[in-house]
Amino acid sequence: MVEVPEELAAHHLKYAHDAGPAWTADLPGLAEHFLDRWGLRPDGAVMHGMVSLVIPVRRADGILAALKLQPATEENIGEGPGLRAWAGDGIVRLLDEATVPSPTSPHQANALLLERLDGDRSLEAVPDSDRALGILADLLARLAAHQGPEGLRTLGDIASDMLEDAPELLPRAHPDDRAWLERSAAAVRELVDEPGDRLLHWDLHFDNVLAGAREPWLAIDPKPLVGDPGFELMPALRNRWPSTDVRRTVLRRFDLMVERLGLERERAVGWTLGRLLQDGLWDLEDGEARIDQDEIAIAEALVNRSR
Repeated sequence: MVEVPEELAAHHLKYAHDAGPAWTADLPGLAEHFLDRWGLRPDGAVMHGMVSLVIPVRRADGILAALKLQPATEENIGEGPGLRAWAGDGIVRLLDEATVPSPTSPHQANALLLERLDGDRSLEAVPDSDRALGILADLLARLAAHQGPEGLRTLGDIASDMLEDAPELLPRAHPDDRAWLERSAAAVRELVDEPGDRLLHWDLHFDNVLAGAREPWLAIDPKPLVGDPGFELMPALRNRWPSTDVRRTVLRRFDLMVERLGLERERAVGWTLGRLLQDGLWDLEDGEARIDQDEIAIAEALVNRSR
């Protein structure tokens, strides 16, 4: 039987709205089901994300792959359709997918059979952070070159929901944070009617880019979304947070990604503020006293760059 790592079980307990203890209990049986269904043999130590379990496997034809099991939530269920649309262009290739009822969890179980990448080698380990960012930006550009397929979540809907939730949640914010959240909401309000139609990864940072055999580097773990690529920049802006000269580092990274993706600068600033709003609203919903101060520093650098 496949054993669920203790750290993953702790994540399930903490983020019960995503999975919960029932999902932990169901995972070994679900793993056995899909190993048998697809004729797979475990081929290495299991890995995990926040809610997903990843089992290195070998198919009956000898091909190395990875079995990823996750609850079929709104956040996760678009991964298969997104990977099919990208068809391996700059991202891990999808080999098979299935969704089955989970015995006790309220969520169905979504299983993805993926191309095997090197889970021990991510862009986070590349010593030169500028080189790593260049690789990531080139992958972002390739991913955003694809038009979003129908049926996926859209940035327009997400932005509209943020603007609807903001009046209730913003009064909970610290006054200094509230000013930035209000400014971010104003930026989103100007952009919401033109949300874009590109296929977005939504969470591309250095740890979500792994070394591969087919290509040197490939993206993993997307949360596919259809929208403007300017909404993609915040995770990379936060990677390897600088200890000094924050403003210069943020602007250099932002300019590199804007250039590589061919974005209009002011729209990209606006949608990056949209990420600040989204993350800030999540923090307020979770009862946090302050929102992420690194993201506020990013917003300050972008908005005040001419000073």
